[in-house]
Amino acid sequence: MIHHVSLEVRALERGASFYDSVLGPLGWRRQVETDERVGWGIVRPVFFVVQRRDAATGGGHVAFAANGISAVKAAWEGGVNAGGINQGDPGQRPEYGPTYYAAYLRDPDGHRIEITVGVD
Repeated sequence: MIHHVSLEVRALERGASFYDSVLGPLGWRRQVETDERVGWGIVRPVFFVVQRRDAATGGGHVAFAANGISAVKAAWEGGVNAGGINQGDPGQRPEYGPTYYAAYLRDPDGHRIEITVGVD
């Protein structure tokens, strides 16, 4: 079981604003906010961005679960509108299973983000 995940970002407010736009449509809210980090969750904070001016860009992949196709679309649109780079429009992904629906983007620091609904 994962306790939490954190990504390093070069500009905290830019990263936090991006993730507000992606995670808000999924029902996540900011639950922790300091000068160095921001954390989101539904019940408790489980995803954090942490300020690191020398952060490396573009490592890793984080997938967020959505409650339905409309939430996938809303989260992806929010992310693109907040400065994310489209890496895959919302759509079926049969290579991952018959009900797998996902969208992909990169955050302003280059991290690969997936929003998905469906099971393998």
